[in-house]
This record gives sequence, structure tokens and C-alpha cells, in this order.
Amino acid sequence: MPSRHIALAVLVAAVWGVNFIAIDYSLDTFAPMFLVVVRFALIAIPTVLFVPRPAVPTRWLIGYGVGFGVLQFAFLYWGMSAGMPAGLASLVLQASAPFTVLLGATFLSERLSTRQVVGIVVAVTGLAVVGWQRAEHAAILPFLLTLAGAFGWAIGNVCNRQARTADPFRLMLWMTVVPPIPMLAVSLLVEGPAEIGESVRTAFTLDGLPADLGLLFTVVVATVLGSGVWTWLMSRYPASVVAPFSMLVPVVGMTTAWLMLDQSVRPVEIAGAVLVVSGVLFGSIRRSGRAQRVDRRGEPEDGGAEGSHGHDVERATADL
Repeated sequence: MPSRHIALAVLVAAVWGVNFIAIDYSLDTFAPMFLVVVRFALIAIPTVLFVPRPAVPTRWLIGYGVGFGVLQFAFLYWGMSAGMPAGLASLVLQASAPFTVLLGATFLSERLSTRQVVGIVVAVTGLAVVGWQRAEHAAILPFLLTLAGAFGWAIGNVCNRQARTADPFRLMLWMTVVPPIPMLAVSLLVEGPAEIGESVRTAFTLDGLPADLGLLFTVVVATVLGSGVWTWLMSRYPASVVAPFSMLVPVVGMTTAWLMLDQSVRPVEIAGAVLVVSGVLFGSIRRSGRAQRVDRRGEPEDGGAEGSHGHDVERATADL
């Protein structure tokens, strides 16, 4: 992988880490459920008008949209609006990677390697440390909501995998068509027309400018451009080469939250973060030797669980 492509992978990870700050700003103006509606509608409308629908079964397209779009972001935005710091949110969402592996083993009968099991145990231990610290010093509900968002992401990953598309970027764009209508119903029921109206009114004032810029960053930079570059890199290199760069997301997210939002992280939470990142990395990077061989298409020869997990990590980091 040449240095310029390494720089692109690092840049995308940095953009996704900063995106949690953009989300935090957006939630200052927009009600969380309504923010999900706006975020996906801004992509879904031009997608329906200008992008051909990918040739995938409808059930997997809907499942991808429900898991990745509805469940992940409804719980993430709810958790952050309830007090989950942006930096820690970027870390806890990494639980989507071990969740994806576990769902694949449970429902798709995929074999787990010893390396993956160890990685999952280490990552879950790190999450438990972070959760324990949150319970000791702050409300535990935002942490649990963010963890639920990571599980929703994993559901979307499995549906994405089952869609078996040859054009993952087009599938990602069409996934955005699923969340707006159900999330609008949820927003009307939970937040009500008055709160939605206040979000819209404030968005068109000077006070709402930071939220608008945050939303624009999320839609254009993090989702369309970031996902586009990441998908292009994944089409050129094995997943095991590209996917580990996603572990820079919580590093950037937590550092940026500290610098821009003055969100401090306790030493024990940093230790938990190190365990989470180490566990996901350990479980996603294949060993050297026979397991590292790739065929002419850049895919693992054996197509086993470890090779597929690399794709899972890639799917579990797209479109923050």
C-alpha cells in the first residue's frame, strides 16, 4: 500500500473521528430522532433521483437500512443527547466489530478462530471497564444506549454481507432510503411536532449555524466523501490491510473531543479504550504465513472467518 493511499486511509479515519464532534454540535439544535431523519433524507432524495438501485434482494437492503440507519443512529443520537460524551461514543461504537463476528457465528454458522475469540474477550473487557467507570461517575443509560447503537450497526453489517453486492457504495447510498419515513414516525411520536418545529426554526437562524455545519460535515464529508474513499481503498487492497486504520477513529474522536469540547477522559477509561482497540485489532488482523496469502482478486484464499471479519470491520466503520 503506497504512502499516498495510507495517507488517504488515515485521513478518512480522522474525518470519522471528527464526525462525532459534528454530531455533538448538531444535537445542540436538532432533536435526536429528527436529526436521524434529516441526515438520511439529505442523501436519500438525490439517491432515488440519480443513482440506480443495486441488484440486491429487498429484504437485505431493508435489513441493512434498519440495522445501520435506524437502530444504530437512533440509539447513538439518543445516547449522546442523554449525556454520552462524543469521544467515548466514538470508542463504544467499536463494539460493532465483535458484535458482528458474534452475530455471524450465531446466525450464519461462521467459524470463530481462537484469535477472534481472544480479540472479542479483550474488547468486551475494555467495554466493561468503560461501562463500569460510567456507572461509577455518571449515568449509565447513555453508555447502554450507545452500546445498543453498536449492536444495531452489527445487524446492518450482517445484512450488508448477505446482500453480496458488487457495488457496496451504491448499496450504502440506497440504504439511506430506508430510515427517513420510520424515523419521522418515531420522531413525531416521541418528540412531537412542537419540538420538530423548533428544531427546524432554529436551524434557519444564526444560532443554528454550528448545528447546520455539523450536519453538512456528517452528510457530505463523513458519509459521501469518506465512505467513497474507504470503499475505493477496500476495492484495491485486502480488507486486513485497510480495516485496521478504523481503529484510529476513537483515538481521533477522543482527542478532538478533549481539545474542542473539553471532554476529559479518566485514566481508567483510557485503559479501557486501549483494551477495546487492541482487542478489535488483534481479532481483525490475520496472522502471517499461510493465512496471509491472497489471490489475484486481493481476497483470502480460504475465505474463512478471519478473512470475512476484515470485511466486517470495514463495514462496521463506513458512514459514521
